[in-house]
Amino acid sequence: MGFDVSALSNYTIQNKDLLVTKSLFDAKTQSIIQSAGNVMAGVKSAETINVLGSDAVFQQGGTCGFNSSGSTAFTQRTVIVGKFKVHESLCPKTLEAKYTQLALSAGSIPEAIPFEKQYTDLKAGIIAEQLEIALWKGDTSSADVNLNKFDGLNKLIDASGVAIAGNTTSITAATGITAANALTIVKNIKNAIPARVKGKKDVRIWCGWDAFDALVDGFVNANYFNYGASQLAYADGEFTIPGTAYKVTAVHGLDGSNRLFAMRDSNIYMGCDILGEEDKWEIFYAKEAMEVRFVSEWKLGVNIAFPNEVVQFTLA
Repeated sequence: MGFDVSALSNYTIQNKDLLVTKSLFDAKTQSIIQSAGNVMAGVKSAETINVLGSDAVFQQGGTCGFNSSGSTAFTQRTVIVGKFKVHESLCPKTLEAKYTQLALSAGSIPEAIPFEKQYTDLKAGIIAEQLEIALWKGDTSSADVNLNKFDGLNKLIDASGVAIAGNTTSITAATGITAANALTIVKNIKNAIPARVKGKKDVRIWCGWDAFDALVDGFVNANYFNYGASQLAYADGEFTIPGTAYKVTAVHGLDGSNRLFAMRDSNIYMGCDILGEEDKWEIFYAKEAMEVRFVSEWKLGVNIAFPNEVVQFTLA
């Protein structure tokens, strides 16, 4: 008689050394703001963006005397930072009854967790991911605890009431952003950029990845192969609009929003207490609780200096 294995369950290899983490997106918006040099550090609660404005009224020359004309004004916009913390307690003993026991150190009082690097890398990545969304969709009146720590760019630009309308063809929610209309949308946004901003090297059109994909499809469908590869290179969710120096940049913070914005990188300001503080964390063994703890805490906020220089597209 051969082997009788009817009393045994089928065996599945439990690989204690392999732990797969989900895909995450980075804090692209934050990185671009930092690259523009518009980070206000040392902010505990709020700090103003101090704006100096002036004009120059020409007068007829060739005569004596002084006649004052024109004015210079000081105005302010405020960056209010949200205060965040992430705390998690981890009991290594919970892992003893599962395949994860194979990765635990010997002894009945474990003082560390297995896969610590994978865990902390994932945690830091999720924090960056959530902040990318909050920089655009943050709303202090939201019920979502990951969005209600500060107001994001969408709300701040809407509240200003002076942003320039970019939906000049009144594309509706029923139509949405599609490959058939994405080129027209971007062209109209570009054309709506105020004259004093046109030609600035740091002008950028921001959009979600869904709108970016529609735009890419639109270019492909239009057979725009007469433009140089550098202008229509879609690497990293970014390309230059043919015939201009303006970039279109896809960020996950605008995914699903059906919103696009044209503005200068130098127009966006971010406030924090310490630059990169959200990337700092501690993981330690709390002896009194016999558990491992993850702790991270930071401050972050954002605002626009000149909302009247922003072109925004929203569905009609």
